[in-house]
Formats: sequence, structure tokens, C-alpha cells
Amino acid sequence: MAQEHRLILKQIDQPGYTAELECYLRHGGYAVLRKALSLPPRTLTDGRVLTGPDQLRKEVMESGLRGRGGAGFSCGLKWSFIDHRSGKPVYLICNADESEPGTFKDRQIIYKDPHQLLEGMIISCYANHVHLAYIYIRGEFTEGARILERALAEARAAGYLGRDILGSGFDLEIHVHRGAGAYICGEETGLIESLEGKRPYPRIKPPYFPAVLGLYLCPTIVNNVETLCAVKHVVGMGGLEFAKLGTPNNTGTRIVSLSGHVRRPGYYEVEVGKVTLGELILDPAFGGGLREGRKLKAIIPGGSSAKVFKAGERFRLQRRGPGGQVTSEEVDLLDLPYDFDSLQQAGSMSGSGAIIVMDDSTDMVEALANIAEFYAHESCGQCTPCREGSLWMSKALHRLTHGGGRPQDADYLLHIARNIQGRTICAFGEACAWPVLSIVTKFRDEFEARGAADLARRAHPATGVEAPPATTQPAARAD
Repeated sequence: MAQEHRLILKQIDQPGYTAELECYLRHGGYAVLRKALSLPPRTLTDGRVLTGPDQLRKEVMESGLRGRGGAGFSCGLKWSFIDHRSGKPVYLICNADESEPGTFKDRQIIYKDPHQLLEGMIISCYANHVHLAYIYIRGEFTEGARILERALAEARAAGYLGRDILGSGFDLEIHVHRGAGAYICGEETGLIESLEGKRPYPRIKPPYFPAVLGLYLCPTIVNNVETLCAVKHVVGMGGLEFAKLGTPNNTGTRIVSLSGHVRRPGYYEVEVGKVTLGELILDPAFGGGLREGRKLKAIIPGGSSAKVFKAGERFRLQRRGPGGQVTSEEVDLLDLPYDFDSLQQAGSMSGSGAIIVMDDSTDMVEALANIAEFYAHESCGQCTPCREGSLWMSKALHRLTHGGGRPQDADYLLHIARNIQGRTICAFGEACAWPVLSIVTKFRDEFEARGAADLARRAHPATGVEAPPATTQPAARAD
């Protein structure tokens, strides 16, 4: 049966559990940090000596932990890219700028269990020789910033932060930096620019890979809130033991944000790949099914920037067995395992772990207009295709939802979106283009019907006078 596997969320929502240090310590808090700081050097069979930090990085690599912020990149591999030979200080930034529409998991950790995040950060900093770290938190999380500041003060007073942490000789300071509520600051190099006090224009990669030229042009690690919490459990369990959770190449647990037309919206923690989309939506342990009398219409599986799935779709997935053999199987949408690789093979992504469910009452034109308006507002404006294209798409969809549509608007929207993706410095171009490309393609009939109805209404208004056409950019040629 489908069920939660609470690891990071184990204590959250338990009766009497609070965000205070005293409560965290009563539940075993900071024990893993003590273990990490006391690791003695270990000599390998080939004569190499692994220091405590070396061993911690090795555990994270062996765990197979992938980033929980959106891209799903290997955490251990990201750490291995850090340039320790430059002589420059290494920084760590916790990306707490949770701003993907539909996502609300990280704030649960920040508000309800902040010391778990701090413990994961301190262990990660020790493993990577970091002595100064930042928590970049979304501007709207006002109370979250206050909670983190209180937690940091408690940790300093108890000797978990500052100089000579727990007598280990390791020094570390962590600061909270509040953003201004800009979606683009969720992109790691845009975040770094903002942290430096500049306009958050994402940097060109290469050469500005954070592992080499990050904060203040020094080696920098940027990890998500959930990822850093998972590091604590990797070290506590051991990398190989953590890797037994989930499925191959999709290890550990994942917190999903389930919203939309389900009976039980909320946040749930599951083993990666052990639960299907259908179970997350329909099972009483999770979403509890759709509203009375409604049928499934569409699912956005990884936040609003992920490509949409249409009810009834089927996908062919490639599976690699224990012996390396590859098999192929066809699965229905609701039987699609919720993991990084399966969703990618199906043409979308798990992204930030936000599942948005839409039933047959949803007007897909209105839904896309809402999404496009958000992205038009949040574009940083650095790249012309994104700056202009996101606004054009939003204007066209506003027109479609306010009586000024045309049958050719579906082609017009697709034309703009195709000229944005792959032509911008950061992934924001794809974030605003993919929803348009997938929703218009899969629900084209709704867009064409809306445009045709609006055209007919303008041609035969009740007054007998033809209404002037709405102004917009010229439609793309069909060829």
C-alpha cells in the first residue's frame, strides 16, 4: 500500500513538537553533528588517509542524494567540483527562496523544524571547509526569517555555531539574508548576485560556475533547504544505508507539495520512486481523490514551470535492472512512478516536487493565462527573448480570456515560446516557455474554440456593429 516515509518530516506536526532548541535536543538533535565532528582519520587499503570531512563527502556521494530544489543534480558531485586549490574561502548558501508556484515544502521545515536545517548546514560546511554560510530566504517569509534568527541565536549560545564548535576546532558563522520576493533569485547565480547587493541578473555559465566563481568570485556551494536536511540523515544513517531508500539513481525520500483539485492537499514525504502519481492523488493516505463528481483533466508534476500531463496519456519508460540490463515498459499516467528519471522520460520533470492537480472543471486557457502572467511579471529582463516573449505570451492570453481571441492564437503562442526556449542565459526562458508549449499543444482545441468564439462574437455583436479587433503582435505565419 502507498504510504508516507517520514524522515525529514519525522517530528514535524507531532503533538508538542516546537521549533525551539530544547525540544530539538530532546528528540536527538545535533547528535549527528557531534558524530560528524568527531570522525577520526581513516586509512584506506591503498594507503590514502581520509580526514573527517573527506569521509563525510564520500558518504554523500555514496548516498546518491540528488538536489531537491529543481534540477535534481547529484549533491555529492556538486560538492566534488569545489575548487579547494585556489586558496580562496569556500562559501555555502542555503537556497530558501522557495518561489516556484505550487511549492510549499521548504517553508514547513523552516517554520517548524529550523534546527534540523541548521544541523544539516553545519555538517555540510564542515565537510567542505566552509567557515561562512548564508541562508537566502524569500522576502515574503517574514516569520520564517524571524524563526531562523532565533534558532541561530540559540545554536550560538549552545556552542553549535561560532568559534571552536563543540571543541572541534571548527569555526562557522551563518547569516540570514532576506530577498525581495523575486522568483529569479531561485536561480543560483541570480541569488548570488542578489546576495552581493546587485540586481539579480543570472550569470553566464561558463565561466561563472558557482563551484569555481561563485559568491565574491570564490568557490560556492548552493543547496536547497530539503537537500541540506537530507545531508544530516545521510551522515546519520550512512550513505549506503540511505541509498537503500527509494529506487536506483533516485535514492532517499522526497517531500512533495500536493495542491489543486484534491480532497487532501498538503505536503507528504515518500521514498523516491516508490509511489506513483495516481497514488499521490487518489490514495486516502495522500490526496484522497478528486472532488465529488469530477474527473481528472491534467497534472503539473513539478511546479508551474514543468510540462503538463494530460489525463489518459501513456508513456514508454526504460528501466535498468540490477545487472545493467535495460527493459522497456509502457505505463499509464497514473501509474507513473514519482521520481526524477521517470518523469523526465515522460517528457516533464519532478522539479521542486510540486504536484498541481486539475479536474474537468478547469479552463486551461484561464489556467495558462494565470501562469503566463506570473512569468511575465518575474522575468529579470536581462535576455531579450525572455523579457519580450514572456510579456507577449501574457498579453495574448489576457486577450484570449477577455473576449479578444483569434483562432490563430494557438500557433502564435507556440511560435513565441519556441523562440524563447534555449535562447536565454538561465533556465527562466524554459520555465515560461514549457507551460505554454505543453498546455497549448495538449489542449489546443480549447484555445482554438475560444479564439473562434471571440471572433464570431466580434463579427456579429448584439448592436450590429463590428467591434474593433484587439491589438497584439502579428500572428506567426503557419509556415
